[in-house]
Amino acid sequence: MPHEVDLVITFRATKKTSLSKQQIREDSRKAERQYSRLIETLRYAGLRAVGRRGESLGHLLVFVSCPRSHVVNLAKRERHSDFLCGLPTHVLGPEADAVSLSPADRIRLVHAYISSLPADGGLGIIPGSSDWDLVESIMTLHDREFNETWLRSWTPSQIASVQLDKIREQFGDSVALYFDFLASYTKALVFPAVLGAMSYFFGTPYSPTYSTLVLIWSVVFVEWWRVRERTLSQRFGTHGSFRVEKRRADYKPGFPWWKRELRILASLPVILLFAGILTALLTGIFVFEAFVTHLYTGPGHKYIAFSPTILFVALVPRLLAVYQSLARWLTAWENHAHYSTHAASLTLKTFVLSALVAYLGLGLSAFVYVPFGEGVMHILQTWIFHKTTNGHLKAMNVTASDGAAARPPSAGGFWDMEKANARGKLNPDRLKNQMFAYTVTNQVVNTLQEVGLPYVLRAVAALRNGKKAASTSGGQGSPNGKNGVKKRVVFEDEKEKGGMEEREFLDRVRQEVALPDYELFGDYDEMVTQFGYVALWSTIWPLAPVMALLNNFLELRSDAFKMTVHHRRPIPIRTDTIGPWLDALTFLTWLAALTNSALVYLFCPPSEAHCAAPSTTEVTHTQLGTLHRDIFFASASGPGPEAEGGQDVGLATRQLLFTALFIALAASHGYILLRTLVRHVIERIFWKGSQEVKEQEQEDREIKARLLKALLADREQRARNEVESVAEAEGAVVGEARSPAGQNAKGLNGDSGAVSGFWDNDEGLEEISRVSKEV
Repeated sequence: MPHEVDLVITFRATKKTSLSKQQIREDSRKAERQYSRLIETLRYAGLRAVGRRGESLGHLLVFVSCPRSHVVNLAKRERHSDFLCGLPTHVLGPEADAVSLSPADRIRLVHAYISSLPADGGLGIIPGSSDWDLVESIMTLHDREFNETWLRSWTPSQIASVQLDKIREQFGDSVALYFDFLASYTKALVFPAVLGAMSYFFGTPYSPTYSTLVLIWSVVFVEWWRVRERTLSQRFGTHGSFRVEKRRADYKPGFPWWKRELRILASLPVILLFAGILTALLTGIFVFEAFVTHLYTGPGHKYIAFSPTILFVALVPRLLAVYQSLARWLTAWENHAHYSTHAASLTLKTFVLSALVAYLGLGLSAFVYVPFGEGVMHILQTWIFHKTTNGHLKAMNVTASDGAAARPPSAGGFWDMEKANARGKLNPDRLKNQMFAYTVTNQVVNTLQEVGLPYVLRAVAALRNGKKAASTSGGQGSPNGKNGVKKRVVFEDEKEKGGMEEREFLDRVRQEVALPDYELFGDYDEMVTQFGYVALWSTIWPLAPVMALLNNFLELRSDAFKMTVHHRRPIPIRTDTIGPWLDALTFLTWLAALTNSALVYLFCPPSEAHCAAPSTTEVTHTQLGTLHRDIFFASASGPGPEAEGGQDVGLATRQLLFTALFIALAASHGYILLRTLVRHVIERIFWKGSQEVKEQEQEDREIKARLLKALLADREQRARNEVESVAEAEGAVVGEARSPAGQNAKGLNGDSGAVSGFWDNDEGLEEISRVSKEV
């Protein structure tokens, strides 16, 4: 790294833009004291620290470098802690000093030393804390040479493979684990992609065979990855890393476990409340978009189709933002001791609502629109007709009371009340169109947002800053600037300390400081959501796995590009699992068993000859055909048939729901048996007797043998010392025995000679010889 910089601490003297002169002076004195304390703390701990100007007035960059001897001591302390806590330890003893640390390990050790609590052996410099409220962040710099080499290595022939060891050496365990997960998931998608292409071109939609094979594939992949991450953690030496994890700065010690569990349970009603509100909101938008917009024929009916999108954009993100802030508060209120459990709790809270946004539209289309769409359309027509009729009747009564001639209301007004047109207004390809939008259009848009949008935002920000600078320099006002504060101006021909090389380095650092932090949450959320589309809904459109596979070929490189160009370099984190995302994948596989069985039951009749796409109107051979007919008669106007039809539709609906519930329960139990069998087989194949397990067992035996050898050597040395001391004591006793006093002592202790003679007289050989003589 240039100038041997390990970390950069961003420090801002004041967070407000418009202050009084008195407030500016007070903030300056406070910033001066805190900055001096920061530099003294770093230097007293043996680190090199120096400050440079940042991007704006009052913004400082503190460059930190740790000497090699200090890093070696930190690594040795970590290895000792790992050994005591039961983590895999490859090197111990004097030879551990000779082991070279990777850049990621060096950065992680220095960052942990600076940001961890003093109780955990750190300096306690935590951004945003009460003692360091002017410290914005602690970041590290990109290795641009490595980044360029890494991006160029993504050749078309190796697009689905990752250089795992190199990624881990540069970015740490968490990033390496994500890229290995993405590469493994991409390779695993080959099977459902081939299966989906064959089913799409040569098979029938909603095929039981395809749905069953996709379900088995999803379970096999999740259970295989469960073993895969365990294998990687053994190879990386991070298995059980949560045991040595540092405590969070906001953690309040002395907090009992049961109180934390109660607080976690207390957050469930809040999650359910927001989930219910979001479900009601999305359902309302769905009904408005799928039914109401097709029935409206009044003015502007061509433009009313855009209103559901406007409602979604205006309401859903705001609701999610409110929930996200509340979820952060609830997670902080739970008072987790470690960052991993804190992040896992927040991730699960967030994923619940993001999954609703992703899958609820498909669920409503599959289980409401297609089965009951025609009946719902009739019900809405009847409801709208009664509403409009009542309104017209009231208007006629008012007109008649005024003495004017009353005219009969027009049937329908701005609405299409013809029930024969209900079926024609339904979109038979709605499910396929939704799957195409989710698996193709949305993924293309996400890629453009991740790769292209940051360039646009930076260009706009640069243009805006340029206009501000021009207006500030050319505008009329106080010669001292706003609020009397001046900023030092550096001209192009003025050389800063260190020359042109240092100036270019500082410019590059300021550019990286302006970038946002990189978080794995968004990438994991995107891939897990895509997995849900493939496992839960691809039976609707079997080409969904093909589109997911093509997207992931580009996702590998776009994620690498996004992380190295559009974000700060991530701080390496020790981890042995993908955390709550594995639980989310497991839940989605269980949900896939329910949805696939329900979709096959609803849209594929028992006779394979009648298993047709939902676009066909002749579905009278299915359960849905009978139900559609019953709903049509039930919603028709007129006495007599309405009651009979209502009874028929109620009976048909109950039969359909009970049968679907029974199939879902059977599928759930079948999923449990399938997962148990798959987990047992994969454990036997990929874990028991694997190379990583053998190496770890061998290392454990060697370490134990080494410790046992050292323990025995220590005992032998102690025994040797005791023998020498006893011999010296016996020599002194012999000297005393030769003296008259010693003779008196021997007379007093005459039994000691008899005791020693007992151990000197062996009669075994003599007795054996007597036996032979007797014969």
